[in-house]
Amino acid sequence: MKTHYGIYGGQYVAETLMAPLKELEAAYEAAKADPAFAREFEDILRDYVGRESPITHAKRLSGHLGGAQILLKREDLNHTGAHKVNNTIGQALLAKRMGKKRLIAETGAGMHGVATATVAALFGMPCEVYMGAIDVERQAPNVERMKMLGARVHSVTEGSATLKDAMNEALRDWVANCDDTFYVIGTVAGPAPYPEMVRDFQSVIGKEARRQCLEKYGRLPDEAIACVGGGSNAMGLFAGFIDDPGVKLVGVEAGGKGLASGEHAASINGGRLGVLHGSKTMLLQTPDGNILDTYSVSAGLDYPGVGPEHCYLHDTGRAEYSVITDDEALAAFDALCRFEGIIPALESSHALAEAIKRAPKLGKDKLLLVNLSGRGDKDLENVRRYRDAKNN
Repeated sequence: MKTHYGIYGGQYVAETLMAPLKELEAAYEAAKADPAFAREFEDILRDYVGRESPITHAKRLSGHLGGAQILLKREDLNHTGAHKVNNTIGQALLAKRMGKKRLIAETGAGMHGVATATVAALFGMPCEVYMGAIDVERQAPNVERMKMLGARVHSVTEGSATLKDAMNEALRDWVANCDDTFYVIGTVAGPAPYPEMVRDFQSVIGKEARRQCLEKYGRLPDEAIACVGGGSNAMGLFAGFIDDPGVKLVGVEAGGKGLASGEHAASINGGRLGVLHGSKTMLLQTPDGNILDTYSVSAGLDYPGVGPEHCYLHDTGRAEYSVITDDEALAAFDALCRFEGIIPALESSHALAEAIKRAPKLGKDKLLLVNLSGRGDKDLENVRRYRDAKNN
């Protein structure tokens, strides 16, 4: 079991959570060794989620930019509309295997909450989702979806009332109810074994993309680009290419109003080493260790930490991490709508914006593979409000 990535990771939790984490570690190790578990996971991904997701060549957008070809890994086409469901199915199957009766989750943009509520309905399990009050307001469509699927949604008003605070509340619930409750963490953060487990369940993205690129283009992409909040969709994509040194791995953090403004969510580019939610990682915090409020137009990237493996990939130079502002993400959102007829999630728009920056500087024979991690239906009202505020 991978508990650390260099100096990052670990299990910095209260003693009351050590036994549940050890139980989870043992169950996951047994599940990984069981071919029946893998078959059931793959069957549900195929027959329920609709995998595999295709790669789409953004021909008109690429032509407009006049440089590298932009390819989209279409996780937005999954059932529930994002990559999150890959992981929730894996964890729900593990919960069943462990005899847990109840699922809980945290969510920011709401896609992980929707995906958890979806698998809870599929497997006949009660589900409770913790969501920051600010995110409840700006992601109202997903709140309604969760309730429609039978989940109870808790609006968290403490702290900054965003993803960090939702995760705090979910951890408190798990401490109090660990005997019958399984905590479905939505990203590659948190205490071990969650970073490894979530990466493994999301690795289907990169494994498919690697094979698809070879089949369709006869070679691997030059760059694999994905947005990074906690970082699950990025680790899922990177997993397919981590051993291919010719493929540049690019993570894209939320720059909000710019690093200099202090209003952003770029933990690697603007943070320092600390501990959050049971893991040693790069954090947005004050010199004396208080967690800073974060900001991004994208609820799913609005988190003050990042998965420990991303920190390790950054330190070793295997991946590079850039920053995209709100304005750049909104411009990319518009471009994909107008040129390709695809409405991307604001999270995914950050990765797309980075590809739009890079493409004109590269030859037309270069391939930039962007993980389109979710669709943007949930963001339409948020986009409207953002534009109204900019215009006033």
